[in-house]
Amino acid sequence: MQEASRHPDPAPAAPDDRLPVTILTGYLGAGKTTLLNRILSEDHGRRYAVIVNEFGEIGIDNELVVDTDEELFEMNNGCVCCTVRGDLIRTLHGLLARPGRFEAIIIETTGLADPGPVAQTFLVDQGLLARTRLDSVTTVVDAHNIRRQLEHSADAAEQIAFADQIVLNKTELAGAEELPRIESLLRSLNPLAPIHRSRRADVALDSILNRGGFDIDRIGTLLQEAPAPHAHDHAHESGHSAHAHHGHECEEDHDGCGHDHATACGHECGHDHDHQGHAHEHAHEASHIHQSGISSISLTSHRPMDEARISQWLGRLITEQGADILRAKGIIDVAGDDRRLVFQSVHMLLEGDWQRPWRPGEPRCSRLVFIGRKLEEKGLPQAFEACAAESP
Repeated sequence: MQEASRHPDPAPAAPDDRLPVTILTGYLGAGKTTLLNRILSEDHGRRYAVIVNEFGEIGIDNELVVDTDEELFEMNNGCVCCTVRGDLIRTLHGLLARPGRFEAIIIETTGLADPGPVAQTFLVDQGLLARTRLDSVTTVVDAHNIRRQLEHSADAAEQIAFADQIVLNKTELAGAEELPRIESLLRSLNPLAPIHRSRRADVALDSILNRGGFDIDRIGTLLQEAPAPHAHDHAHESGHSAHAHHGHECEEDHDGCGHDHATACGHECGHDHDHQGHAHEHAHEASHIHQSGISSISLTSHRPMDEARISQWLGRLITEQGADILRAKGIIDVAGDDRRLVFQSVHMLLEGDWQRPWRPGEPRCSRLVFIGRKLEEKGLPQAFEACAAESP
């Protein structure tokens, strides 16, 4: 990541009128088709374009079709549905050339597809960047079968890890007592994605579309909305060292910790001190996802960071290890600057920018979240702590 310049804050940006794009993913049978059929058939008053792999998979009701050609159906609620036919970029440009304006584009991926390459298309193709913006990766999860799917498929874990939000579908089949455990399992893979419970994909469309999951100006808000991690894996030195929490590992050693779990960058931990039971629960959840090697780690430090060190470390990390780092987001307190430095990455694509100044009384700290494979082998907590500025 290049060092952010120290010129004055720019004027507020004009509203982004580019067309928002949602990538809809989920394992086979999770309920993507049910959600897409709702978009194409309900009288919601919005004009959406839906891109699917095959018309046969979605089962379009011919009574709702008002116009059709070989690759596109126009529905009576104003939405259109078309197939990719092997070239996503060509399909997108064809939709953008149609008369009238859509309010959003929803792209369905196959049940075994990694959403990463599709997402990167909207971040690197200059023609699409000028007219569209990647809004979110939304993953539909089958609450009844997700444990078994995670045991046998790395694809299911990657789809959850990559998500900006999760639609936890078929909740009526899982049982009320089981749902909190399932949500805990999902958060061990992805602590940033909000979870929307649903039955037959009955989630409100306004709650999952136009999310702004890739908007760098919203990273601070998204991190603050995310549940605070259970801050178990601490390295305390007078309360200033970097704190690390691993998403599905909870090998606890509280000797000398002092149990100072009150805050982590302004978040209350709300900690349950039944540590033996908590460790057992985490070990049980970890057994469901060990095949994928995917986990999350949240790093927090109350020491200001050296701008050059943190920028060089993140740039080197994403360049060398980006294939294993699916998503990363963070807010950084830079020594000597009153503004918040924010960043996000998608695989090997990294961007960062200055945001608003820290507010009076607002806790100044850095919080980074990484989601990826084999994170415990990358020495992230130690490297992060080494980026701290020297004490004056």
